[in-house]
Amino acid sequence: MNMKSELNKYCPRCKKHTLHTVSIAKAGKRRSAAQGERRMRRKTRGYGSFPKPIVKRFAKTTKKTVLKFKCKECEHTIQTKGMRLKKVEVQRA
Repeated sequence: MNMKSELNKYCPRCKKHTLHTVSIAKAGKRRSAAQGERRMRRKTRGYGSFPKPIVKRFAKTTKKTVLKFKCKECEHTIQTKGMRLKKVEVQRA
């Protein structure tokens, strides 16, 4: 899917339609103090096999892509709900 790098979109902070820049959201850094991380660290510590079965084949063929829209007037960022797309390209104009 080809996306324009800038488009007109409603900004909830400005309360009007303004120009927004489009970018693809990247996954953030994992928190080592999170409960799941601590649990996994404890499970995989020491001698023995991996506690959970490692999936050999994929059920899904695509990953969900989140788009970020940044308002040019107030710098407010809006993220879209993730949508399944094979490939997303932001066209620089």
